[in-house]
Amino acid sequence: MSHDIPLNWFLYFAAASFSIGLIGVLVRRNAIAVLMAIEIMLNAANINFVAFWRYGETPPGASPLSGVMVAVFVITVAAAEVAVGIGLILLCYRRWHAADVDRYDSLSG
Repeated sequence: MSHDIPLNWFLYFAAASFSIGLIGVLVRRNAIAVLMAIEIMLNAANINFVAFWRYGETPPGASPLSGVMVAVFVITVAAAEVAVGIGLILLCYRRWHAADVDRYDSLSG
């Protein structure tokens, strides 16, 4: 089977995306930006799942769409994570009047 783009290009892109997301989580102070960086990291994992599904061999007894099914599951979990995360950020913003993660160091007022 001939492939137009080699597998290692997808892996390099996923590694770069994951690194950008990790730097975003560690450096950013805004809670919304941290959530977006986590989404970039999850999308990098999805790129790996789909790339290995596309270029890999299906083991005996496994579904031929297992990589895609895992990627869809990760997208579903990411959507739920964003919904809960935005709710928590709005709750914290109402309490402390800031979206700065450094201010969220305590559960008490």
